[in-house]
Amino acid sequence: MRLYFMSVCGTGMGNAALLMRQLGHEVLGCDRNIYPPMSDALQAAGIEILPDFDVERLQRLQPDLVVVGNVNTRGNPEIEWLLETRAIPYTSLPGLLHSHLLNRRRNIVVTGTHGKTTTTCMTAHLLRQHGQEPGWLLGGVPRDLPGGSELGRADAPFVIEGDEYDSAFFDKRSKFIHYAPNIVVLNHLEFDHADIFRDLADVQRTFSHLLRIVPQNGFILANGDDPNQAALVDAVSWCRVLKVGTEAANDLQIRGFSEDERGSRFQLVWRGTVWGRVQWKQWGLYNARNAAMACLSAGLALKPDDPFCAIEPEKLQGYQGVKRRQEVLFDNGTTTLLSDFGHHPTAIRQTLESLKQRYKGRPVVACFEARSNTACRKVLETDFAGAFVPADRVHFGAVFRAERYRDEDRIDLPAIATQLGPQAVAHGSNEAMGEALQQSLRDEPRQVVVFFSNGSFDGMIEQTVQAVAS
Repeated sequence: MRLYFMSVCGTGMGNAALLMRQLGHEVLGCDRNIYPPMSDALQAAGIEILPDFDVERLQRLQPDLVVVGNVNTRGNPEIEWLLETRAIPYTSLPGLLHSHLLNRRRNIVVTGTHGKTTTTCMTAHLLRQHGQEPGWLLGGVPRDLPGGSELGRADAPFVIEGDEYDSAFFDKRSKFIHYAPNIVVLNHLEFDHADIFRDLADVQRTFSHLLRIVPQNGFILANGDDPNQAALVDAVSWCRVLKVGTEAANDLQIRGFSEDERGSRFQLVWRGTVWGRVQWKQWGLYNARNAAMACLSAGLALKPDDPFCAIEPEKLQGYQGVKRRQEVLFDNGTTTLLSDFGHHPTAIRQTLESLKQRYKGRPVVACFEARSNTACRKVLETDFAGAFVPADRVHFGAVFRAERYRDEDRIDLPAIATQLGPQAVAHGSNEAMGEALQQSLRDEPRQVVVFFSNGSFDGMIEQTVQAVAS
């Protein structure tokens, strides 16, 4: 089959294109912005990337199926031609994955507001550590796996990051509805994606739809510490629900968590019996919860009736993590610069609290770019103000594409800075923020700086690393 991917250089689209290539399909794609690392991986696999969108070119190519990314909207010339002529069938990325791959596999679908990429990566890593050949698809760059996607053996589990965002302009259901789960991991549930969900109840509704398609012999792994998902999972009667958390009432308990500059350590206790002890170079209680979810989901995939005997949690001790999750960009023993993908208040606050434990005695400086559709809106403004309280200093950059939002709807970063006090500054541009930060590092090098952004920060992160290094 000849498949044509629109906007193929996105992480999800690109990794899915690589999976289809492994399945033996002829794959090509186009993108308005062709950029590494995805472009390099696609070209290395023999997938041609064509520049921009071109109706005449698409007519000449005549693929069997067009895969429409969820960034593609009405007004795109190729989409308008497909709708007008109906000359070539089209589908969404999740629809393609379901029909060509996931409907034949035993799938572990990792969901939640935070931790999806990390938990997906850990689960696939654990399965490999225990002699399996799993498949996986994730939305990040893993350090412990050979790439962001892998087909694996047809009879082995497939681990996929289950995003609650919509599937395509013509299919507003969450992506994970297409993913045919055998095991669902529900790590955290909070309000996010303010551009497609009205409120927390709306987010809970789409997760309830996912839970309803878990088969009778499947499992739902719930965060027992999260009140936002309690009502959802307590209503489940059609499959087994297991809870993970810090309290003894959970099926799998995280016990004795502690962290310092060397890493963190904790025990996993399965129904009163110590399952294993993990000591690793990952920080934060949230990562311990990710690890617990990964161990239990991998164990259930291998031995549904006895996961305790299927997985050794200690095999996570060498786990290196995913890029842009507390990733150290520069550290000379005096100045430390980190990059983190955090763009939701809870994730930011938890990361800052962990960094304060990791780098005791040194000022922790948070730099934030409001870029996601939720972060740019006022809806979580109060939560963002609270998220940065653990930081010793805060630098706010510019709101990404601020002109898209009305003044009354846009997050007010200067107001948040005023609320936080003199340690916080809202800059008029990312360039101005970078200049102020670099001057601060010249005056006081002994700082730990973390850049929070799910984008590029207008290149300011790389510029600061180069300035400090030189």
